[in-house]
Amino acid sequence: MSSIDEQGFKAGKTLSELAESFSSSTAEEKQALVKKTNGIFQLNIKNKEGKEVSWVIDAKEKGEVTKGAAKKADCTISMSDDTFAQLADGKQNAQKLFMTGGLKVKGNIMLATKLDSLLKTAKAKL
Repeated sequence: MSSIDEQGFKAGKTLSELAESFSSSTAEEKQALVKKTNGIFQLNIKNKEGKEVSWVIDAKEKGEVTKGAAKKADCTISMSDDTFAQLADGKQNAQKLFMTGGLKVKGNIMLATKLDSLLKTAKAKL
């Protein structure tokens, strides 16, 4: 279990894979991804038991994923663990989830639209 995985959360596995994708990227690939995304996401994810964990995807400066709250996130997204799993698997559309209240966004809402492509890029690389 990686240091960013969290027992009882489906999101931990997906975010560990994203972290692995970042770490296995060449400097040029990481730089291109950071330039394309240019944002720091904080994901607040709540599981069925009501426990909430935060992860930070830094696609602005470092190109890494960490567990814990961000000092300064450009975009904070809150959702359930099941919703994140469906979003990461491509079974749900982020825009539809936002419009129906399935996920909540604070900060740069346009940046939130880039999370989907960031997750897809990581899955394709692995």
